[in-house]
Amino acid sequence: MAPESQIPIAALSGRRFARYLALFYSTSFAVMGTHLPFFTVWLKAIGIEPAWIGIIGAVPAVTRFTTLPFVTSLAERRQALRGAMILTASATALCFALVGTQQQPWPVLLLYIATCCCWTPLLPLTDAYALRGVARYKLDYGPLRLWGSVAFILGALACGFLVDMIAARQLIWVIVAMATVSAMATLSLRPLEDAPRSTRGTQAGKALLRDAGFLAIISASALIQCSHVAFYTFASINWQSQGLGGLTIAGLWALGVLAEIVVFALSPRFSLHPSLLVVIGGLSAVVRWLITAQDPPIAMLALAQLGHSLSFGLTQVGVMNLMVRHVPSHQMARGQGYYAATNGLLSSATSIVSGVLYARYGEGLYYVMAAMAAAGALVMWSARHRLKAHPHSEASGG
Repeated sequence: MAPESQIPIAALSGRRFARYLALFYSTSFAVMGTHLPFFTVWLKAIGIEPAWIGIIGAVPAVTRFTTLPFVTSLAERRQALRGAMILTASATALCFALVGTQQQPWPVLLLYIATCCCWTPLLPLTDAYALRGVARYKLDYGPLRLWGSVAFILGALACGFLVDMIAARQLIWVIVAMATVSAMATLSLRPLEDAPRSTRGTQAGKALLRDAGFLAIISASALIQCSHVAFYTFASINWQSQGLGGLTIAGLWALGVLAEIVVFALSPRFSLHPSLLVVIGGLSAVVRWLITAQDPPIAMLALAQLGHSLSFGLTQVGVMNLMVRHVPSHQMARGQGYYAATNGLLSSATSIVSGVLYARYGEGLYYVMAAMAAAGALVMWSARHRLKAHPHSEASGG
């Protein structure tokens, strides 16, 4: 490897951008890795009743389609993407710390709402920042994003280890510690030159929502990715009822994320158009859910988990590459906001419906998820020619 002094300035800047972005992806996903499995454990430990835990647990999904688009649009209008990331990450750490000081349902709920108003915009802001850098430095999204998946596993395993070492009432401070590290990591992010300022203000956002290609991207992604909601919600419960032990369940979860990491690592070698990657991801989700619905033996279940590499990983790579190609750089934060809001809205609705369907049909629920994924693949297949022929044209207003 050549010393940095012999590397062209543009390439060196790209390397530094990628290095610090990978670091931030790692720390931010480590927060998710500690929060997702163990926040509800902490809620139960401090005496919050199950009904309240359900209400509190719904907050992140609600903020994704309420406050999140406002924050991403504001960051774009102010041309302050990196600054918004620093502010929201710092506020997230502070709010988590305030949540940790409470033990009654109402204060916890209100402070958690404030936390999620800051936290849920952070990933779309990060993806917008990443895609802007990907376009500028000619980088690949997958190898940058894979470090988030690695950190998610490590964060979950580390917190799982600590469960046996500390009282469950103290788990919130592990989340606070990781959120603080994530906030500190934002300070290392490299500034990007301002994107050209849109001359039409809010008209830019309306142009995106009138763009059939962009609507196809976010709707197809939402249908395919939200087909995973039933799995995320009920897989562990279902596996436990089938007699699988905790270690086996943890291994199945880890297998899916490891497969996803492999796809992110290999993604620069993919030669198919991103729209076709999304179609393949959607069809893979259909196969995965049809297998899961059959109450398969452990070997087939492990194979279905490996399918996460395609149903989630390949879909994510395809969608992000489509965003780079189709959404102008100066509208990327707004585009990521609309994308996250669409996913949040459909995710909330799917979660509610899934609970009803699972109570009545059990694993038959996965047939509905397969239909959702098939619909997403169909939407993307129908839009593939538009997305190949007109990158940036409609989204940029002509």
